[in-house]
Amino acid sequence: MNNKILSLRMERQFLNKKANECEYNTLYQDTQPGQNVYWNGFGDPPSISYRANFDDIEYNRKRQKDRLLLKGRFQGGNLGWIEREDLELFAGLSIKPLDKPTYTQTKLLELMQREGPMNIHLMKEMTGLLTKEITPALHRLQEAFLIYEDQNDGEWDRGWYTFKEMFPNVNLTKYTRHNALKVVLQRFAHRHVIFDSKMAKSFYKLPEKDIKQAITQLIEDNIFMEIEGGYILCKDFELLQTYTANSPISVYAMHRNDFLVKSNEHWLKEQYKHSYPDTLYYLLIDGQFKGIVAGKFRYTPEIEDILLDLDPQTAAARKNEVLQAVKYLIGTKNIIKRYCGGNI
Repeated sequence: MNNKILSLRMERQFLNKKANECEYNTLYQDTQPGQNVYWNGFGDPPSISYRANFDDIEYNRKRQKDRLLLKGRFQGGNLGWIEREDLELFAGLSIKPLDKPTYTQTKLLELMQREGPMNIHLMKEMTGLLTKEITPALHRLQEAFLIYEDQNDGEWDRGWYTFKEMFPNVNLTKYTRHNALKVVLQRFAHRHVIFDSKMAKSFYKLPEKDIKQAITQLIEDNIFMEIEGGYILCKDFELLQTYTANSPISVYAMHRNDFLVKSNEHWLKEQYKHSYPDTLYYLLIDGQFKGIVAGKFRYTPEIEDILLDLDPQTAAARKNEVLQAVKYLIGTKNIIKRYCGGNI
């Protein structure tokens, strides 16, 4: 990949210089929905690992508490956190209308409309339904933006509201999916510099046909242009003509909910197949994915091997950097058994 593109991407990801609060806010907006750290972040607020020059988990915990970050089901029904001002945008992008509600879905929605907010324990008492019946129904109602799960703190006993009660002034039809995609794809392009439709599909979990239609419109509007390898903002194409690249020399172990991993998940999973139970982390080396950390997720990650797409000489020369990047995440007490197949 062109060194200029790599350098600009690392710059815009704040992986070569950490973001202050103002810069972080724009980064978060462009990489929404935010997610917590894969496996190790259960119940934690979302985080954009490595990018901030402050504790962004605590920062986002406060934003949760103040309801500036809102929880919902967006990318194919997955949980994520978006900024409050973008609620209408992500409703247009992600809403999954409930055309044929089930008996359980109807019963729960009518109950909340009649009785007001409640937790799952009260729903069980008032309906006689089991938790295993209630939970999937609530999730589907969430996807339809008919109810809202108010998790503004770390407590597990959360209140469920009708969406209209929680957000009476929100217009769920303000954006069509097409128009919402035109907005978020410009943000996506800015943070990647160059992207393709499969990357956007991988991240947003939307039909590639819809994504391509939005891209075509953005090209016709002279906002995007097509170049070898994908699409770029026209203004970024001009910028790159005079941009001076600073070749990124770094190693990051990226968890599976990271923005860059989720955007490239479609090919990363195919390229890095192995016989171990789990891919724990993907290794971003000098701005490009060049390997994985393999093993098994337990209470702490159990690392069996570090597998790299580097020639043996380069892999040996970068060994200490790679090991330090992995130990930064898992702690020095956890054992890394192998490096490129060889015992450590």
